[in-house]
Amino acid sequence: MRRLIFLFAFLVPAGLLAVAFYMEYVMGLEPCPLCWLQRFAFMGVAAVGLLAVIHNPGNIGGRIYGFLLALTAGIGVGLAGRQLWLQSLPEDQVPACGTSVDYMLEVFPLMDVLAMAVKGTGDCAKVVWTFLGLSIPGWTAVFFTLIILAGLAILFGIIRPSARR
Repeated sequence: MRRLIFLFAFLVPAGLLAVAFYMEYVMGLEPCPLCWLQRFAFMGVAAVGLLAVIHNPGNIGGRIYGFLLALTAGIGVGLAGRQLWLQSLPEDQVPACGTSVDYMLEVFPLMDVLAMAVKGTGDCAKVVWTFLGLSIPGWTAVFFTLIILAGLAILFGIIRPSARR
């Protein structure tokens, strides 16, 4: 059961990243800086899930992977929450639009780019797509939250490894 959850912790973010790249390259939706950071958080979750599936750890190792899942997904839900907050601001309080992430990476040091990306820009406040009433960061918050819950369930032993034969 636990290994299956780790597999889903790899497959779901991988699928969501595929959807994100489809939205970018096929639908023409340009990702904002916070979108990029959420993608990196999904990559982190997927990497932890894949490592856990390959490693198939025992009880203590599984709990460590559960913690790492909850941690990386927690960072992602924080980033999604920041973008949702920006999207909820009245128009007169929305920050100015910034430059593209590609340009920022060419001109500024990486730590400055990260600081600017976390602050968000006016681009991050735009709602460019919705499904069932939720915007893209709304959906990412839902998926990150589910992954946090799964990681915590593994961490606290609610989901245990199946008996080895």
